Amino acid sequence: MTLVVELAGARYRVDPARAFDLSIPLHFGGAQPNLFGAPKAAGHPLAVGSFFGDTRRGGSCNCEEHHLVPHCNGTHTECVGHVTTERVSVCDVATEALMMAALISVAPTEAAPDGETSDPSPRRGDRLITRGAIEVGLEGIDFPRPAALVVRTLPNAPGKRARAYGEASPPPFFSAEAMRDLVQRGVRHLLTDVPSVDRIRDEGHLTGHRIFWGLPPGARDLARATRPAATITEMVFVPEAARDGRYLLNLQLAPFASDAAPSRPLLYTLEPL
Repeated sequence: MTLVVELAGARYRVDPARAFDLSIPLHFGGAQPNLFGAPKAAGHPLAVGSFFGDTRRGGSCNCEEHHLVPHCNGTHTECVGHVTTERVSVCDVATEALMMAALISVAPTEAAPDGETSDPSPRRGDRLITRGAIEVGLEGIDFPRPAALVVRTLPNAPGKRARAYGEASPPPFFSAEAMRDLVQRGVRHLLTDVPSVDRIRDEGHLTGHRIFWGLPPGARDLARATRPAATITEMVFVPEAARDGRYLLNLQLAPFASDAAPSRPLLYTLEPL
């Protein structure tokens, strides 16, 4: 099967059998990325009465119960409900099946006193994904206003797929200027390989999240969000074989009625016709 799509007035060929899977497989109880020291995602055979869900131990079939924290245990997509008093389901927000996307690679830079900012202010040793780096990454890509942007940080170490993020190994995060730039560009869906677009310990401000969803500092009222349909996907891993450029994105979500859900973003190469 071959698909032909039209984006921004141009036509492209897409092979649906060939996609770059940006999700990190979640091995319950095995190696997996982790944030905040949350419990690892784990699975256990279901035991109900005489039933035991493990064929290796005499059960008639395999049936496990699972424990996970979507925000902390792997690739996930979140919505404005992450910071609002009102409960919002990400599945009610992320309804676009296919969308125009751009992939860029950026090298986070150490925060400088006269450089880009965050709230609270950057600390010594903080590394920022900056507006300037995003501008450079988007230069030369045909989609000036992609619906989705995938940001791969450099170096792209395979260890990201099982890294425990905490105070001892703080990840880079987006500057306030970078998030405002994405809003101005009309990016509705941001995907990145860091575990949070904000510093993992930021005194509860979540400034980058709020900027992206159009919420004033500290606001928790959904009615004040000017971009309630935007989503943020964190903890992806972009294969080296995926080159920076334009793509078609299929953002697949587990149908969880929650502000965040495990997700499987698929990038399809666009071949001009």
